[in-house]
Amino acid sequence: MSQEFLRPLSELPVPRNLLGVLTDIDDTLTTEGVVPEHVVAAIARLKNAGLKVVPITGRPVGWSVPFASAWPVDSIVAENGAVALRRNAQGTLDKLYQQGDAERVSNFARMQQVLEQIEASVPGANRATDSAGRECDIAVDHSEFTNLPQARIDECVAIMKAAGMNATVSSIHINGWFGEHNKLEGARWIVRELFDIALDATLDQWIYIGDSTNDQLMFQNMPLSVGVANIERFVPQLKHLPRYVTQAERGDGFVQLAEHILASQK
Repeated sequence: MSQEFLRPLSELPVPRNLLGVLTDIDDTLTTEGVVPEHVVAAIARLKNAGLKVVPITGRPVGWSVPFASAWPVDSIVAENGAVALRRNAQGTLDKLYQQGDAERVSNFARMQQVLEQIEASVPGANRATDSAGRECDIAVDHSEFTNLPQARIDECVAIMKAAGMNATVSSIHINGWFGEHNKLEGARWIVRELFDIALDATLDQWIYIGDSTNDQLMFQNMPLSVGVANIERFVPQLKHLPRYVTQAERGDGFVQLAEHILASQK
């Protein structure tokens, strides 16, 4: 394995002109499915230091609403880059979409057909319990409330791709969607929409942290990319690894990153 990747977090250089942190949610901020209070406090410390914080997740927009309201974040980008939530001047949330209304309606109907096909043909495959909150993708549970073998995961991905969908596997779900968006495109979009900043021109001023195969595009393109320690489970399946890795797993790993960043800013 190249020494360029999976170096200890202590070796991560934090630029003096750091703009912010982009982060996955499941098994990066969460521990046992919950975002602990000390993780939310770490996000708040980053924000108080003047940094931008944007979670980018495969979770549905409906699931994300209470967190976008409660967490000290600039936005949450949900459904692998398709839709974002941001707080407006009135303190309520606006939804921003990458696809137009007609395209979303058409795609939604097609995706439900693929989801039904997967449930009917792949033994043990069931839609994720958060599916009711999804608008722009579908999700099949493989590790949240069930344990789907890798061969079945591969079958689900193959059915999605055969239907012309994009497909990716997170630490808990298999996600599929129609469209060109993904976590990287979602990051580019929201950074431009919210801050009028070109992500590609400022890549070395952002840090990304994640934990699984659906973070690969971010690991590949972000020079300051970090994996929480539990990424070890996915290393055999990753073509692109993060450059650095925390000692702790999940939310505690995110807290270690926050502490490392804040210590460097003193």
